[in-house]
Amino acid sequence: MTPMRIFRPFAAGSVGGALTAVIVAGSALAHGEAPADPPSIATLALGWTFEPAVVLPLLAAAVGWLRIVRRIDRAHPANPVPRRRTVAFLAGLAAIAVALLSGIDTYDTTLFSIHMVQHLLLTLVAAPLIALGAPITTLLRAASPDVRRRVILPILHSRVMRVLGFPVVSWVLFAGVMWGTHFSPIFDASLENPAIHDLEHALYLGAGLLFWWPAVGLDPSPWRMPHPVRMMYVFLQMPQNTFLAVTILNSTAVLYAHYATLVRPWGPGALEDQRIAGGVMWLTGDLLFLAGLAAILAGWMAHEKRQEIAVDRRDDREREAIRAREARLAERLASEREGR
Repeated sequence: MTPMRIFRPFAAGSVGGALTAVIVAGSALAHGEAPADPPSIATLALGWTFEPAVVLPLLAAAVGWLRIVRRIDRAHPANPVPRRRTVAFLAGLAAIAVALLSGIDTYDTTLFSIHMVQHLLLTLVAAPLIALGAPITTLLRAASPDVRRRVILPILHSRVMRVLGFPVVSWVLFAGVMWGTHFSPIFDASLENPAIHDLEHALYLGAGLLFWWPAVGLDPSPWRMPHPVRMMYVFLQMPQNTFLAVTILNSTAVLYAHYATLVRPWGPGALEDQRIAGGVMWLTGDLLFLAGLAAILAGWMAHEKRQEIAVDRRDDREREAIRAREARLAERLASEREGR
């Protein structure tokens, strides 16, 4: 099998496929006038749209992932891809689909609070789930030695990736995207222009993937952080999320002209809706960060347990070696006594 035949299926199922889905997503129905009816659990859960530029890449990513995992499992039956990684990766793709294809997308330019849910799905749900799938590790396992040496490893070790993967840079980029989009003309422009809206989604997902990459720590990275540093890295992101949310919550004026001028006969006023959005970002965002911290803590404890087991096994081997030497010494001494 040629290297490119191994590499090509995974390319469809990698994170790049998910990113492509967001970057090239076509305009959604929500970019038009306000829907005639207010959102409900039914409309949000069942009001799905078919956007080929989103559906097809996500479907290709899911199918490609399953095919490449099956191939790895067949080639390495003693060391298959952990099922939890497949579940996490597919759940991440599902979160992107919910954010961009469900009823949430229908109302994102009508209600700021719904728009905020969409952004949280991309940054704090889809991104960490995809990182938990360890796509880079899976790619390295699937690719041939030649593809790893000529393509993947040079990219991972490139200067650009070393800069983007540096935890301080990824932390600042994540915070900068959140503040820069909410307090610049970009946000209001995205509500009026589908292309800018799609670019904004790509920024959120891309910044989220960069942020969670070193925090999850399953994939190789130019910069590895120990678990205590990972905890601090994620924990410090919570205050900026809270401060941004409180700033939106306490604003006395509508921040975006689109929402202020949008005419709809139902739902809360623009300022009240903005405050709801701030509350959603504050409470839900902090809960998701706490969930991330809990996951890192669980991983830390599991890592320590594995280290203890490894140390115990090493000590057992050393004790066994000592006993073997003592037995040989005893046999030699006994032989010497008999010879006398």
